[in-house]
Amino acid sequence: MDLKKKSALITGASRGLGRALAEQLATAGARVVLVARSEPELEEVVTAIRSAGGEAHGLVFDVGKKEDVYPLAGAAAALVGPIDLLIHNASSLGPTPLRLLLDTECEDLSAVLETNLVGPFRLSRAIGGSMALRRTGTILHISSDASVNAHERWGAYSVSKAGLDHLSRLWAAELSERDVRVLSVDPGEMDTQMHRQALPEADPASLARPEQVAARIVELLRDSSVPSGSRIEAQSWRAAS
Repeated sequence: MDLKKKSALITGASRGLGRALAEQLATAGARVVLVARSEPELEEVVTAIRSAGGEAHGLVFDVGKKEDVYPLAGAAAALVGPIDLLIHNASSLGPTPLRLLLDTECEDLSAVLETNLVGPFRLSRAIGGSMALRRTGTILHISSDASVNAHERWGAYSVSKAGLDHLSRLWAAELSERDVRVLSVDPGEMDTQMHRQALPEADPASLARPEQVAARIVELLRDSSVPSGSRIEAQSWRAAS
């Protein structure tokens, strides 16, 4: 995928991996639309990208809210045209400290699923139709090792990411004939605010930097040989079974 002049929409883009992806995609020549809930953080990233010579636009929406999805999709297209690259990066852990399933409220599980699974479904549904009609586009889901491993107290997040992985495979199966590529990436453990919230005792020196992982993901996006439906482990850069 040649990223120059491609229109990219990235959720959860005000910090961490989302910010790193937005910055590196803009450096590669993409026209990026960043989505987040916090306007001050979002504007800081947009300003930084523009100062470096890239094209960036910020939109304040919550992908976990149904009423935000279609206005978000429309606003993004109005800024940069039809979306060529959609990256689902926004995620929620749920309440922290993380809880056992027996202590997890149904409402908390529902809220995590709305952000991590239902929101991406809605946004892909809003944007994927245009991709299918134009017979071009890439949808990327940011997953987690928690989607395939059962970690104590990670229940709500794990369930949402497992669902996201399978949602990615289903989109790939249904959109393959329309030349829309759908991928899922497990970025591994990174030094991010979310990781610090989940595991405050972790040593930052043992964690990958978001910028390092973003560079590998941009490389993946450029590699047209990676088949649609793949789940990639970014740290080892291999397709997971």
